[in-house]
Amino acid sequence: MSIPAAPAAERPDPGSESATLQRGPGLVRGLGLWDCVLLTIGSVVGTGIYLTPGDMAKDLPHAGLMLLVWASGGLLVLAGALTFAELGVLYPKAGGLYQYLKEAYGPVWGFLYGWTAFLVIMSGGIAALGVAFGEYLGSFLPFFSTRHLLLAVPIGGWTWKLSGGQVAALLAILLLTAINHFGLREGAGVQNAFTVLKIGSIAAFGVLGLLVRAPIAGALTAPLPAALRPATAPWALISAFGVAMIAVLWTYDGWYALTCSAGEVRNPGRNLPRGLIYGTAAVTGLYVLLNLAYVRALSVPAMAASDRVGEAAAAVLFGPAASRLVSLAVLISTFGCLSATILYSSRIYQPMAEDGVFFPALATIHPRYRTPTASLWAQTLWTVVLTVSGTYEQLYTYVVFASVVFHAAAAAAFRSPRSRCAMPACRCASTSPYAGRPAGGGASSTSWSRSNAVVGSPSAIQIAARAVRMPCTSSSSAENPVSVARASSGIPRRACVAASHPAIGGPKTCTPVSSDCACNAAANSRIAD
Repeated sequence: MSIPAAPAAERPDPGSESATLQRGPGLVRGLGLWDCVLLTIGSVVGTGIYLTPGDMAKDLPHAGLMLLVWASGGLLVLAGALTFAELGVLYPKAGGLYQYLKEAYGPVWGFLYGWTAFLVIMSGGIAALGVAFGEYLGSFLPFFSTRHLLLAVPIGGWTWKLSGGQVAALLAILLLTAINHFGLREGAGVQNAFTVLKIGSIAAFGVLGLLVRAPIAGALTAPLPAALRPATAPWALISAFGVAMIAVLWTYDGWYALTCSAGEVRNPGRNLPRGLIYGTAAVTGLYVLLNLAYVRALSVPAMAASDRVGEAAAAVLFGPAASRLVSLAVLISTFGCLSATILYSSRIYQPMAEDGVFFPALATIHPRYRTPTASLWAQTLWTVVLTVSGTYEQLYTYVVFASVVFHAAAAAAFRSPRSRCAMPACRCASTSPYAGRPAGGGASSTSWSRSNAVVGSPSAIQIAARAVRMPCTSSSSAENPVSVARASSGIPRRACVAASHPAIGGPKTCTPVSSDCACNAAANSRIAD
């Protein structure tokens, strides 16, 4: 049986000192705009851009169409970033997709995503990145190569094997977890440094690749292969394009990382959307630039025959020694991506534990370092098991589809009947120093009126206006029984807490113009909790 919320006078303000003492230490908002952009880029760029074009060339053997897939994938990811930017402004808390699914569809969906992320998606991804790091480290230090077998133990009908690449993965994962343990600035600092190095290496490769003489000319405008011509096989081109898009979207994966760390972003109403949008746009530009260099260096059959397209293209354009430099760039890129993934993914489980759907011990925040240390080390423990067992590859393959489903469900959250009340759904009329009239339009019987101006840049105002313009559903609506029950349980109506939420610019003074907005009252009380 649920207990009604206490009256406003008896409940501490969420940002007050008494509320903070009751909750214990929280995450520190220490990520600025530069950190947000670099975290987005660092979470996406790993090994894929150096390897994926070879697989794409096998399915879509045309250089121009391959570039079109990279650009199209970037636009899709940018659309996702715009959607998650709005969700992040509405819920600037740690957890990202967990928070959005929970608020839109109920705690069961957040529970399913969070446990899938812990058991497979995030931990399996970290294990895969760690072993890939070991593979490239092995090209410089052969002991750490995945081909260097250290142990082989028969267990029944199965043989457990431990390679040098797995040992390198374990060392890298433990080192980065320890760095993130000691503070957000330490973890973000390492991540930022490696991301700057990987951006510089890709930009240098791409620009220099366009300046040198091209061994391959005219590949972008070459005629379609006979197997892809509509007259020969009507659906072959669409099928090949779709298969190539799967590989591209896998290479773009990680674009949503910043939303998981939203609870540590300074001024999230401004920095979180910009970090997502600027970061995904930069990644798209880097990927298209690098692929332009690839198609100038290698024919499509040569790309299809190569497992490491980046190194092969560098050898053709700049000589054999350049391939070693590209191997070093991939090593740096992989380590940086591993650092970013450990940082943001550990922020999913701490709010789950606070909500009672994960191990309670993982809810703790270190009182000195202000990091979710229990969540960090629990994630690392399970990742070590996956890395040593070697089962992460099979698991990671099976859940790619599930991951896409979860993201699509979050994107559809605005149309969920539950989300209309679970999310801040009041319509506020906002006056600003940049406009002569209210940004949200006139107030109606189910609207709230905001009396003061938003302080900030015009773009921040636009973000805030979008965040509060969702339609308000009154208490008479039969499709929102949860909110109606919550509103009828004695919850006091708030004066537009949604618009005074710190995510959209700090405290505001809002006055209800009508008392007939129980849906908004319930939604606002959730924000204040």
